[in-house]
Parts: sequence; structure tokens; C-alpha cells
Amino acid sequence: MATCVCLLYLFLFSACWLTVSMSETLLLPLTHAFSKTHFTTPHHLLKTTSARSAARFRHRHKQVPLPLSSGSDYTLSFTLGSPPSPTISLYLDTGSDVVWLPCSPFECILCESKAPPLSPPLNLSASATAVPCKSSACSAAHSSLPSSDLCAMARCPLDAIETSDCNSFPCPPFYYAYGDGSLIARLYKDSLTLPNSLSLQNFTFGCAHTTLAEPVGVAGFGFGRLSLPAQLSSVSPQLGNRFSYCLVSHSFDSDKVRRPSPLILGRNEEKEKQFGNEVVEFVYTDMLHNPKHPYFYSVGLEGISVGKRNIPAPENLKKVDRRGSGGMVVDSGTTFTMLPSNLYDSVVNEFDHRVGRFNERASAVEETTGLGPCYYYDKVAKVPVISLHFVGNGSRVVLPRRNYFYEFLDGGDGIGKKRNVGCLMLMNGGDEEELSGGPGATLGNYQQQGFEVVYDLEKRKIGFARRKCSSLWDSFKN
Repeated sequence: MATCVCLLYLFLFSACWLTVSMSETLLLPLTHAFSKTHFTTPHHLLKTTSARSAARFRHRHKQVPLPLSSGSDYTLSFTLGSPPSPTISLYLDTGSDVVWLPCSPFECILCESKAPPLSPPLNLSASATAVPCKSSACSAAHSSLPSSDLCAMARCPLDAIETSDCNSFPCPPFYYAYGDGSLIARLYKDSLTLPNSLSLQNFTFGCAHTTLAEPVGVAGFGFGRLSLPAQLSSVSPQLGNRFSYCLVSHSFDSDKVRRPSPLILGRNEEKEKQFGNEVVEFVYTDMLHNPKHPYFYSVGLEGISVGKRNIPAPENLKKVDRRGSGGMVVDSGTTFTMLPSNLYDSVVNEFDHRVGRFNERASAVEETTGLGPCYYYDKVAKVPVISLHFVGNGSRVVLPRRNYFYEFLDGGDGIGKKRNVGCLMLMNGGDEEELSGGPGATLGNYQQQGFEVVYDLEKRKIGFARRKCSSLWDSFKN
């Protein structure tokens, strides 16, 4: 049985309706975008994803979020408009706060080297309406510019601006810049329908007809009025204020990502601890507010353990200052974890001290992948356990080996001698001066594999628990 909830939402929208089953939670599939045909060798794959992770991280310090890499990240599918509507697939991104998609007619400049679009450009349905210039949604898309300025840009007459009578004038196009691309989009409202029959009326999204090097849209899940969770929570706080995902471990093997990674909206705090006959303990750490980048999910990092040695994190990773510097961003859209130089060097030195004594350094692989240190080994490489220590009493997350040490066959493409090689999957994000004004570190999605990561927006905390993500999907489906 379905229920309709209708309420007046003056903060962002008016006359919103949510149609959804009476279930306390909603389970949605995340699909991995990895494609064997897009990358010719492991070196190419690693080089592309490491470069994209670095670009996304460094451009954040210019207050410019970067969407996901098309080679190794996660997509969410839904429909927009009255049925029959085609399915749209967008990258899920907890590091941005806007939902936008390509709209027909669509032109992507300099997209020849990009992965093909995940779905055809959207033809707006007859039910789509433009967002007016005098609305908080329009102001949010334009970095909180006053409605009077936006309506003037929309050519609303002065007397109408003074009398707040500009509802017939649409919100001006907004510009959104990324690390290696950009777009111009207009805001529209229409019904959004997710799998499991959830339908959100008057959902606000950006419709882009022209982009630069960005062929695929983004479903922003970060803090912000226009993010998908924020719009959902406006009419159903139970579903929008708490969500989690559990990324299936893949190690860049496309055969391992055929099963979906579960995205759970309305994750119940009590029921999350029960997993079949197993009681699962979550490790929680508080979110930190970032005044310059308010859409980020930032947490404090106390240190990193390599084996039994605990390496303290610099002070700026434990908090965020009023300039927006510091903290670690938990991000679904960056592939590899990025650390500041001083902490990265300490971790690498300790790791190399333990592994480099027994294995030959693979310098040539490091040059072609952008990762390091890398090592050749014969049968099994013995590597130390790496753990993350977050701010909070006992907030320790032990990473599985596959989450930080990637092993593959060098020369498996038929060129050169075949040798086993393994690389540390952490990256150098730069020194503290370079990182000023932005996050000090990023926890990438590769290191989040095999964990259920819970975002509690109401209590402002993030939790981690080891899971068999494919089994978690089955437990909810059954």
C-alpha cells in the first residue's frame, strides 16, 4: 500500500509530494562504471584513476568540486518526468551538492577521450517547469546570491522585483566548474522516481545543454539545499537524514562488480547493528563543519597505524578552521585516499621499511601508474596492516589488505616479462601550503570497499563497519 504525504515546504520548495511504500528504509542499487574496454592495461587504469583523484583533490582548494572518474566509480539510476520516462544514470557523489544531467540537444566539448555517456540526453517532459528566479533553490544554485539580483539577471522589471512578482521569470543559467571541465545549466522541477517506487514531486535539478569535458551528470549527495538527500528529507526526514552505502570489493576486476552495491536510504540506527545472525559494531566519528566548503562530509583524523607503529596526523587533519582548511573528507567520488605530504611520507617510509627489505622496488611500474611504492614479489608479498584512527574514543578502522595494496600481473599484456607486482594505494596530496583553504585529506572510495559507511545527517556523524556488501544486498532483498 502506498501513502502520499503533502506538505508546504517554504524553505526550498512549495507543494511537494512524496509517494513511497510504508517501508522504513529504501534499498537502491549502485552500479560500478568500470569497463574493461575503456582501459587497455592495468597501468593505464591506475594512471587514469590516480591522476583524476589528484586533480579532484587539488581543485577543491579553489572551492571547485570535481565529479567522479568515469573509469572506476558508482552510478545511481532513476527516471524524471511523467511516464513513460527513460532511465537516467548519474554518478553518485557525496562531495558535491547539485543534481545535474545532460539535456537534449546536448553538446560536450572536448569529450573525444572521455568514456561514452551512461544514458542518452534527457528530453524534458511536459510536466517539467522552470524554477523561478525568486526562489531559494535559484539562490542556492548561484552561491546564495539575493533573489533581487537573480531576477534582475532574468530581466524581471524593477517594479515587479520590488513587489516580489517575478514568478514568471525563470532562474538564470548557472555556471558550475570542475577540475577538468565545466557546464552551464538551467534549473527545472519535475517528478523524480527511484527504483522501489519512490516518487518525489517538484524535484529540482540542473539541465545542461553544453558542457566542457563532462559527458556524464552527477547526483550530488553532499550537504546543500539542492542535494538529493536534502530534497528527500524536506518531505521525508526518515529517508533523507540518514543513508549508507556498501561498496562491493572489486580490485578493478569487472567480473566482481556485476552485483550491485547497496545504497540504503533511511538507514535505521538500531537495525543496522543486526546482520543476519551477526551483530555488527559500527565505529563512529563526528562530522566537522567546513565554513568554506559546507557541502563536504569532513571528519577528524588522529593518525594512521602501519603495523604496530602509530603515526600521528598533523593538527590540521583533526579539525577544520574558519578558513575551511583541514579535516579529512569522506568521499564517494575520489578513487584513492589523498594525504598531506608529511603524513604520506611517514606512512610510505614505514611501509617501505617493512616491505622494501624483502622485495625489489618496481620503479618502472610507479612511473606508469602514478602510484607508489610498488614492489615485485614471487608468490605472496607480506605487508603490514594499515589502520585509520579517527577523532573520537576508539574510532579505529582497520583496512583490509586489498583496500590499500593492489596486486596485479605486470607484463600481462604480452609486453615484457610477466611478474607479480603490488602497489600501495595511497596518494600524496601536497604540502600544507598547497592545501590551505581546503580539506587536508580525502578518504577515497577504494579504501571504503567492503565497509558499510553510514552518513547520519541529523546527529552529524559518520560510521564504518566491515561488511560483505553483496550479502548485505541479499539480506535486504529477502
